[in-house]
Amino acid sequence: MKEGSDVTTIATRGQQRARQVVLGWLLLGLAAYVLLPWYFPQDMPLLKALPGIFGSAETASGLVQALVHQRPWLWSGLAGLLAAAFAWRMPAGRAQGWVLVTGSGLGLLALLASGFAIGATGWAFEALNAAFGELPKGQFGMGIGGALALLALLMLLGAGVARLGYFRGDFFVASAVVLCGGLLLLFVALPVSKSLVGALFDDNGRLSFAAFAARLFNERVWGLGCVSGGVHCGAAWNTVFLALLTATGTTVMGTFVALLAERASPRMRRPLNVLALLPIITPPFVVGLGLILLFGRAGLVNQFLEWAFGIPPTRWFYGLLGVWLSQMFAFTPIAFMIMRGVVQGISPSLEEAAQTLRASRLQTFMTVTLPLMKPGLANAFLVGFIESIADFGNPIVVGGSYAVLSTDIFFAIVGAQYDQGRAAALALILTGLALVVFLIQQRVLGRQNYTTVTGKGDSGMPLPLPDRIRRLTLGLAGPWLLFTLVIYVFAFIGGFVQTWGRDYTPTMAHFRTAFDLQWGAHGLVWAGTAWNSLITTLKLAALAAPVCAGIGLLISWLLARTQFVGQRVFEFAALLAFAIPGTVLGVSYILAFNVPPFELTGTSLIIVLCFIFRSLPVGVRAGTASFKQLDRNLDEASTMLRASTATTLRRVVLPLLKPALVAALVYSFVRSMTTVSAVIFLVTAENELATTYIIGRVGNGDYGVALAYCTVLIVLMSMATALIQWLVGERKLGRRRAA
Repeated sequence: MKEGSDVTTIATRGQQRARQVVLGWLLLGLAAYVLLPWYFPQDMPLLKALPGIFGSAETASGLVQALVHQRPWLWSGLAGLLAAAFAWRMPAGRAQGWVLVTGSGLGLLALLASGFAIGATGWAFEALNAAFGELPKGQFGMGIGGALALLALLMLLGAGVARLGYFRGDFFVASAVVLCGGLLLLFVALPVSKSLVGALFDDNGRLSFAAFAARLFNERVWGLGCVSGGVHCGAAWNTVFLALLTATGTTVMGTFVALLAERASPRMRRPLNVLALLPIITPPFVVGLGLILLFGRAGLVNQFLEWAFGIPPTRWFYGLLGVWLSQMFAFTPIAFMIMRGVVQGISPSLEEAAQTLRASRLQTFMTVTLPLMKPGLANAFLVGFIESIADFGNPIVVGGSYAVLSTDIFFAIVGAQYDQGRAAALALILTGLALVVFLIQQRVLGRQNYTTVTGKGDSGMPLPLPDRIRRLTLGLAGPWLLFTLVIYVFAFIGGFVQTWGRDYTPTMAHFRTAFDLQWGAHGLVWAGTAWNSLITTLKLAALAAPVCAGIGLLISWLLARTQFVGQRVFEFAALLAFAIPGTVLGVSYILAFNVPPFELTGTSLIIVLCFIFRSLPVGVRAGTASFKQLDRNLDEASTMLRASTATTLRRVVLPLLKPALVAALVYSFVRSMTTVSAVIFLVTAENELATTYIIGRVGNGDYGVALAYCTVLIVLMSMATALIQWLVGERKLGRRRAA
């Protein structure tokens, strides 16, 4: 009898919690309609716009817009909320679910349809104008009121889906899938599709499959001249070959550095972690500049060869070798961050069991340790491949005549002959390449089990690396890390000398130009020319990093722990922003968010959104690799102890995902601080970023100030990385470490 009453009590609490969730989103939607500006007021802060919610058409709330300012299409969203209010009073069950899904879904679709169909001057399409006549008023881009109303309707839709019995009736899971799917559709699929669809139209704006085929299949893209005796191959083959080299090299090197940090040398763990992450906190053009100073025509290596052996300087470094080395330098830290968490998660008890069966350390490593690293290796390879095909900075600096798709896209957009259709066709090829590699990775991993972190006690010690593996690791990772240090020494010294290559007199003039501080009549004066860009970049990156990490890990949890229709498409959409070059993504955001309903171009918000969804795939892949190691019984045990899904995530799962969380936070923050191509078209005079400031200095030949700024960025991001690792902490698995 008591057992039955306990089950009833649990069910009653669940129903009450679900009703509270629905009520909370309902009240938020109604408040957004009544108490907040519906549209985005141009050149007016939110606090100044709030007093006008019952007044002018620019600042009025949604309710006032529909009642007073002749915008009746806004009634649709309010009708959806009222339908949800009716559903809230209904008893729990499928009937309530149908009312929630129908009301919120129709309200959501109607608001979005009217938003895309009605622009600032009326109908956005001439066909609608001819069919329904001119509108007396148009509309601006949605503001805080419209955004929160859409969010509330989206969450109520998720609640309705759960009430219909999907996702085991779990409100949190259903709402998370609906929310993440909506975000990926709006901020990844919509802008990318708007950009890619340009490949189907000719120069006159007419639909033309002939023009599409001509752009997609031609000698410059798919030529095999380098194989048949010619000079160059097509840009697509060059891109694939380079990506395979880079993905393989970064995965191998990242794994070796992770093994060196976690298994080979415990005392060197922290210095190795810092040194291996240095390339990722450097603006990409600094890496290219440092490599040119070493291997360029006038670099130290060529000068030494001429002095010692009489070999005249050449441009041997520019091309495939230079781009591959630059990408290895830039992307190995990403593979290291993914593999470090995987190596930490391998259970020592499995290795000890193999040794108990008389396996040598080398046999144990090859048959137990290495196979358990398979998910991490596959994810690191996938991220390395996609990073390589989408990379723009390294090929443009040291690529020479080695053409790849990303640089061809850039020149199609900003070159003398603006050809958006060709750029879209090349971007479509990049997307296809990413999809092929993604499907191959899924095929390789299949449905195999890689669980190594369970709820059982595990006091074993990690197995020391076998002597052969340890020597190989030291022989490859050691020189690589030393080379990393050399590059940074060059970049650091360059900001402290008068003119690199001509006058090596020590000076602090470059730092004073960028970051001078003076005392004026009214106190401290930020006199340096770089302060504005630095403060803006820090603020926007700090806003983007936690949101990016949170969404990334939530998506990885949904992919690893739930099953739903369209899951593969959902996963690929989360990776799509990586497959698109930054220049194309930036142009895509301008095309998608330059008109209602989401009029964000010229604001800092569009930069933050670009930061978030550009860096999202790393959090997703790092989280996916970590989730592959966590036993599902941990989640189920928490659920059996009456914890909700959100509590299970916060109290059980998240502490075991600290390496993935650190990887997502560090990468998103640092990439936001150093990205160039994705935001080069989005910045304005009010929102100048650090990288655009540095590019301007490099363009003017002022390398000293540029390198001084980069030195400050490196120091700041090193401090930020250490702070993130300290705040998140280390994952504690209850294992002993070797003395």
